[in-house]
Amino acid sequence: MSQFADRHIGPDARETDLMLERVGASSLDDLINQAVPDGIRMNKELNLSPALSEQEYLQRISGIAARNEIFRTYIGMGYYNTFTPSVIIRNVLENPVWYTSYTPYQAEISQGRLEALLNFQTMVSELTALPLANASLLDEATAAAEAMIMMFNTRSRDQVKSGVDSCLVDEHIWPQTRAVLETRAVPLGIKLEFVEVSNNVYDGSRHFGAIVQYPDSRGEIRDFSGFTETVHANGGRVAVAADLLSLALITPPGEWGADIVFGSSQRFGVPLYYGGPHAAFFATSEKYKRSLPGRIIGVSKDVTGHPALRMALQTREQHIKREKATSNICTAQALLATMAGFYGVWHGSEGLKEMAGRVHKQTVQLQRALESKGFKVFNRNFFDTVLFALPRQLTVDDLRQKMLKRKINLRYFDDPTLIGISLDETTSESDVQELVDIITGMVDETSVNVEDFSEDNSLEQKFIRESAFMEQEVFNIYRSETEMMRYIKRLERKDISLAHSMISLGSCTMKLNAASELFGLTWSGFTSIHPFVPIEQARGYHELMDELRADLAEITGLADVSLQPNSGAAGEYAGLMVIRTYHESRNQGHRNVALIPSSAHGTNPASAVMAGMKVVVVKCDDKGNIDVEDLRGKAEKHSEELSCIMVTYPSTHGVFESSILEVCSIIHQYGGQVYMDGANMNAQVGITSPGIIGADVCHLNLHKTFAIPHGGGGPGVGPIAVAEHLKGFLPGHTVIDNLRDGISAVAAAPWGSPGVLPITYGYIKMMGAEGLTRATKMAILNANYLAVELKDDYGILYSGESGRVGHEMILECRKLKAATGISEIDIAKRLMDYGYHAPTVSFPVHGTLMIEPTESESKEELDRFVDALKAIYAEVKEVEAGIADRDNNVLKNAPHPDRVVVTDAWERPYGREKAAFPLAWVRENKFWPAVARVDDAWGDRNLVCTCEPMESYDEPSETSSTFVK
Repeated sequence: MSQFADRHIGPDARETDLMLERVGASSLDDLINQAVPDGIRMNKELNLSPALSEQEYLQRISGIAARNEIFRTYIGMGYYNTFTPSVIIRNVLENPVWYTSYTPYQAEISQGRLEALLNFQTMVSELTALPLANASLLDEATAAAEAMIMMFNTRSRDQVKSGVDSCLVDEHIWPQTRAVLETRAVPLGIKLEFVEVSNNVYDGSRHFGAIVQYPDSRGEIRDFSGFTETVHANGGRVAVAADLLSLALITPPGEWGADIVFGSSQRFGVPLYYGGPHAAFFATSEKYKRSLPGRIIGVSKDVTGHPALRMALQTREQHIKREKATSNICTAQALLATMAGFYGVWHGSEGLKEMAGRVHKQTVQLQRALESKGFKVFNRNFFDTVLFALPRQLTVDDLRQKMLKRKINLRYFDDPTLIGISLDETTSESDVQELVDIITGMVDETSVNVEDFSEDNSLEQKFIRESAFMEQEVFNIYRSETEMMRYIKRLERKDISLAHSMISLGSCTMKLNAASELFGLTWSGFTSIHPFVPIEQARGYHELMDELRADLAEITGLADVSLQPNSGAAGEYAGLMVIRTYHESRNQGHRNVALIPSSAHGTNPASAVMAGMKVVVVKCDDKGNIDVEDLRGKAEKHSEELSCIMVTYPSTHGVFESSILEVCSIIHQYGGQVYMDGANMNAQVGITSPGIIGADVCHLNLHKTFAIPHGGGGPGVGPIAVAEHLKGFLPGHTVIDNLRDGISAVAAAPWGSPGVLPITYGYIKMMGAEGLTRATKMAILNANYLAVELKDDYGILYSGESGRVGHEMILECRKLKAATGISEIDIAKRLMDYGYHAPTVSFPVHGTLMIEPTESESKEELDRFVDALKAIYAEVKEVEAGIADRDNNVLKNAPHPDRVVVTDAWERPYGREKAAFPLAWVRENKFWPAVARVDDAWGDRNLVCTCEPMESYDEPSETSSTFVK
């Protein structure tokens, strides 16, 4: 029987031998000895359990899922049961075209994803009644933090001059949101005041803004219109944490003056997953469009005037501004936002209104039934939640035990008399009757029939939504499964993914996401667990997470791991906060300088600033390595204030720097800590480790090295591993004790995004120690094979002392541009005509392409990719030789969509075949870009971020800021 590793790794033994011969290495170990410095190589095998076969793993994971107990859960608190439409499960969640695609930087081959995300933005904008929404954030609590920071960053000059630094926060927000706000506020010098919000508590001389919950954490819907007027009159802004489904029924915050509305879209068809992954939403007014965190999808046009979508404005990736960024947002939750958007398309406004009305009616029945039996119910205006008190003769413990026997979870408070019940779309009338019977039966054996209470609305008129929403065609025509399936497929055909060809993005590790690793994602044992249930109901999850933490600690050579950070950028931030708190515990809180190499990922300096650190840039030498003498000088200069260095290994330039041990030693010598960015762990596993190198903390991108699919820009998981002395500072959680008493929460859920952890768990368990190590070696071989094949044409910018690259390399394109005017962007766009997604463009060096093939690609696929790049090089040389026009050529005009190629008016100085089928094998598996090259500048000048179906647009007007129908 073949081992799983043989299925995961692309090249077989024969291909491996041929590639080794081509690169001039006698064996894989010989190549590794050349590429990886002597002093950091691991001298023992990883201590992991023996590799499981796929069949053995499926038995293991099904047993783990079975140990999670599925109760009927009415806890609420921002997490709700939901029905995921089967058409979305089968055609999106389980579809590799949707879950293996990359962030849509290359718009021409991402039009399907972009339209799906535009639908999500439009749905959010319509429900919140604000004109601009982004394409998702990580979770509701971190979205609250982004709202707080955005309000802080957009203070008026007078407020900044006067030192206005306090944010007023309604005390009735979710406790997990409060915890994350507290974490994020401290390093930025923001003061938080938690109060019972009323019209007279806002002080413009102290407060720059306010955050309120709607409905609040008790389930009450309050009128914030007067409060909002007061805030605005005092120069502040109001951010509202809103329940998305409730906005189909109650007055949206945009209609009573809110500046920002955020929350979770989880109850729009995304499973509970024990806390994540879920897509947060974030909407604001147009005046804040350049301060909006995360990605915005905008409507633009291509060079032929055809409508096209793209990521708009500088906010499409804030961290490119490095230490000047206003956010360190990198990974979003694109796949989950896509699912929520399709949920909106499937149900439409009428379906959402019906659903919200049904939930509310059942909640009214529950309230009335309890009151009829003498229970004190505190809510008067509510949506889906009833807060009530038990009579004095009863205890919460009595009720809890009765409920647990019936496999029911309610919300219990610190106040021993209060009980909360939140209903959702999965609640039936019989469920409500059962709740009433159990609760009222504790005081009176006479039953009450909930059907006797027929009132379907308890809201005051001022809280009832009167405005229409989601009237766009896309939300009103896909009601049959046939049409919905075809719509999803129509979008799918516009996107390139790993289902089509290799995605060679340097630093992003787009490896195989194996089917066996993904099986558990739709099993109820993993999907139906609320994050705040008693831990004993989630034994399977905790068994899995305990094993995974132990395995990741072994792989990193560090002492312990927190799984809470739910993206790579969140992992960076969490690691830096651990370092910050460690220094404070030793009375060295003044240590706030982060040394960061000039080659670092853009998220590094952005995260350092978010953690309250001062960034000092360390130079790189001519070979792309850290300049050790510059580092030494700056470490000595800032020795009293040195907090840490942020270093990526292998370097962002794709090289195993031999000076890494010395770098870490210098930092430790001057009292700092070493933070290692784990973006390039795909080149370390089983060969070296952060612990061997000398790192104190390392974040891992499970969505890169450890096989969680990229999902078009999320889900991501960014756990942090720490050395022994930092274990006590790992993130805790305020709602559920996750056995941590370190820094406050960095994510809404105690364990981040557990729903996708079975993927990484399966990857490690099926690969085993030998398979993981072989995968690393093959990733390095594949990269060196490409380097040898391409170096004579393009040139490889950086390599190690032995002339080897790590698992990725940088292709030099600047000389070609100087000679021909053909840029790295032109090469990237032309690759689309060959059926490939571009490598990483102009990062980390402007004018270059960074390529990472991963271990999953076969020699056959690598050779096709080489053929494509060599053919493109030949096309560039045609321009240089004057054979092709310098401005009107196949590269400058790339990509070539089918509608351009088949037009009768073909007037280009090269043939259609050259444009569309430049190599013979392209014909056999042609991927057609959906649009021609997108006009980015036009899209930013004419910003449109909500949708009409693309086919409903005529040509865009050059003078209008919108499309004309």
